[in-house]
Order: sequence, then structure tokens, then C-alpha cells
Amino acid sequence: MGAASSTGRIELLEDVRTSIGRIRGAFIDGQHVAASGPPLAVYDPSNGGEILSIRECDAALVDRAVQSAERAFRDGRWSKLRPADRERILLRFADVVESHIEELAQLESWNQGKSIHIARAVDAAGSVEFMRYYAGLATKITGQTFDVSIAVPPGARYTAFTRLEPIGVVAGITPWNFPLAIGVWKIMPALAAGCSIVLKPSEITPLTTFRLAELALEAGVPPGVFNVINGTGAIAGSALVSHPLVRKISFTGSTLAGKTIAKLAAENVTRVSLELGGKNPAIVLADADLNKVAPGLLMGGLFNSGQVCAAVSRIYVERPLFNELRDALAAGIKTMSLGPGLDPTAQINPLVSAQHKAKVERHIEAATAAGAQILLGAPSPSEGFYVAPHLVIGADPQNPIQSEEVFGPVMSLTPVDSAHEAIALSNASRYGLAASLWTESLTRGLQIVPEIQAGTVWVNSHVPLDPAMPFGGVKQSGYGREFGDKALEPYLETKSVCIAH
Repeated sequence: MGAASSTGRIELLEDVRTSIGRIRGAFIDGQHVAASGPPLAVYDPSNGGEILSIRECDAALVDRAVQSAERAFRDGRWSKLRPADRERILLRFADVVESHIEELAQLESWNQGKSIHIARAVDAAGSVEFMRYYAGLATKITGQTFDVSIAVPPGARYTAFTRLEPIGVVAGITPWNFPLAIGVWKIMPALAAGCSIVLKPSEITPLTTFRLAELALEAGVPPGVFNVINGTGAIAGSALVSHPLVRKISFTGSTLAGKTIAKLAAENVTRVSLELGGKNPAIVLADADLNKVAPGLLMGGLFNSGQVCAAVSRIYVERPLFNELRDALAAGIKTMSLGPGLDPTAQINPLVSAQHKAKVERHIEAATAAGAQILLGAPSPSEGFYVAPHLVIGADPQNPIQSEEVFGPVMSLTPVDSAHEAIALSNASRYGLAASLWTESLTRGLQIVPEIQAGTVWVNSHVPLDPAMPFGGVKQSGYGREFGDKALEPYLETKSVCIAH
């Protein structure tokens, strides 16, 4: 692990600093390639200082990356390997990543701003767990056989079965909140299925993605199978998802961007899966155990400074428990220390960018102007992109703080008279990514869970993920699922084979 400086901030490993010096804008055919578009600055959110500047990939360089991935797919250097050989290389990829956990964690914390503890445990070590799960699926791809009833010509006999074949070039687009982990969620199922992939990370947080591409090559993933491009959604992203050779798009990000991608993909009838925004409710029944609820909601709402698509955003609590829960949450946020992600003692870290900080602050100001009560935590540092934790009480259901995705350390708390009212308010949203229910009654839990409109419902916890448990949204939170034993299906085409004999 990196040593702590006299200020308490971890000193970056030399490998962290040298790795970013190799980045030139794209990683194609196993090599860093210079981009020629406008420079895009990458910042340290803890102080606003520039880490480096990377030029944007234009449409021609995006085409080069896709053409490289298409060649790698068609010549069979990856797609035609024995499944056991792909599995072996992907397991080696996981081993290589595991041997670089501290380096990757420091890159992620420095670039994204998150706690080094989260970067180590979730982004880096957690990714290794997901990598090994996906690697194992490479040898579990199976079709079906059928007894068919084809009656012509009379007396004919047929044997029919299906083959699952890799779809081709995949475009993966990842957001800035968990670039390493969500990158792995795109890369690994694509590679396990036998596809090649071009990955575009957010231009705000591209550093770990480029390092991941280098480590894949080191592990034995052939050149061209995993390419990376850097740039904005409007230029590089648009060129990637519009490319006629891209056969599958996997996107995680905002609902607005997801809608744009779906429209562009429709032109080429490209398969798309979208994991989009959320305005995630928590329903707290009067019989819930406050000793579980308060810390669980603080974790579920403020993890990574609230920059989590599945984070708790709206809390509906039955009135008998309202005052106690309000006081417990208020006490919790007041004791949380703010500081850089690379300071192991800091509990709340900066937001990812100045623009995002301003967006979160606008939501808070609008709620205050509308008369909501605001309880907040410790003061923010004078430099960097910090927003203190906020608990909003009494906000109108139509206020944007209750209806729009804030994506920051902000939770609203609303008393309700019944579970029925809480369910109605929870479902009165265009989003449906995740939710949680807090109760000590198994019976009430099993009754209420089916009524909640969300892709995932946690009971007496909020936000943990597992590679075996499918994850995705309903309504405008997207469609398609990641994780689970069927995670490779979106990356595979079903081919029916019918043999007369």
C-alpha cells in the first residue's frame, strides 16, 4: 500500500505516475495511439488541479479502433479459441489485475475523487471477483436441441438444435463514477462470449481504463480484441455507437444520454442494453430496527459521496419512527469528515468535477427556496469539488430534489401514514432502478416487495451487488441486465440449425 504523507494523504506509487505518461488518446491493436482532437483536461477533484490533458479521438480514429476490433473478431484470434483457452486467459487477466490492486486503486481515487478504501475494496478487488465469475462463463455457453414436427416431405426426419455464437464488435460506454468496475462489467462478458470490444470511458475519468487495456495485453488477450478510445459522448461516443460494424452496445450512464444512444443505434438496428439513472426510494416501516436502518441508509445514500446510480435518494418512513430516524441520520452526517479520497481518514470525498458540484448545489438551492428544511454535515474544504452531506426534510413531491437524479450526498426524508402511501410515492417516478425496504416482518416484506417498481429491491440493506445477482432497471432506468448466469446472452446470437436425414 502507498505510504501516508505528513498531511495524511497517501503518496502515489511511481507506477501510477508513469502509467499516465503513456496515455495518448487511444489504445488500438495493443498500442497507445495519439489522438488529434481537442485537448480534454483530467482533474484531481480534491483540489481542482489538472492531472494531465488527453486529446479527443475524432471519427477517423474511432473508425480505426472499430476496424481493428472487427479484424480481430473475423480472423478468429479470440472468437475461435477453445472456450477453455479463453477462460484461462481471462482468469490470468484477473490475476494480473489482482497483482496491481493498489496501483489501480490509487489511479481511481486520484482521478475520480473517491475514498481509497472504496477504490481498493470495490473498484479494484471487487472487479477481480467479477472478472473470475465472468471468466467461468466462457465454458458454460450452451444451445438447445428440439424435437421438431416438420411434416414435409412425408416420412422425413429432422434433427434441430441451436448454437450460441459471439455477436461481433461490442461498443462499451462507461460513466465516471466507477470507471474501473463498470468497465470490467462491459469487457468481461464481451470477451467471455468471444466478442471483441471498443470501450469508451468518460473523458472525465479515463485513467484506469487505459491501464486495464495494458494489463489485458499482458495477460494474453490478443491485440485488437480490447481497444480503448477517449473523448466526449458528442464526438467519440456518437461515432462509436453509430458505426455500422458495431453489433452490440452496452451503456451505463444518464437517461438522457441513453435515449440518444438508443436513437442512434436504431439506424443500424444495433442491439443495445442500457443501465440508466435512478431516483431510488427506501421504505422504512414502523417496525424496522433503527440500529440497522440509520447506518444502512447512510451507507446506501452517501457511499462514494452519493455518486452511485443505485444510491438511496428518497426515504419514506412511517410516522412513528420519523423523529428517531431524522435525528439519527442528522447526527450521522454531522460527524462525517470531508477530505481527499487519498486521505484514508476522510469519510466524504469530493464530487467528480466542478460542473457536477454546481449541478448538485443547484438542486439544494432550489429545495431550500421552496421551503424544505435542510440539515447538513461538516463544512466543505475551501478548494476542490466538495459538497457536504445534506438531509432534506419536507420537500414537495414535485420538487426536483424529489423527482430528479441528484447524484450527490443528498437524501430526502418524508414521513408517511402507511406502507401503502410509501409504495405509491416510491412508484411515482419515471425511474425504476433500485429500492430498499426496511422491516423486521418477513410477512410484510414478502407482501410489499412485488409492489415496488424497481429492477432490484433490497430488504434491510441497500446497494450491495454480487456477480451472481442480475442488475438493471425498469421504466426509464433502462433495459437489459448485467451479472448472473445469463449475463453473456446479450453478447451472443442464437443460430438455429435444422438437419434433414
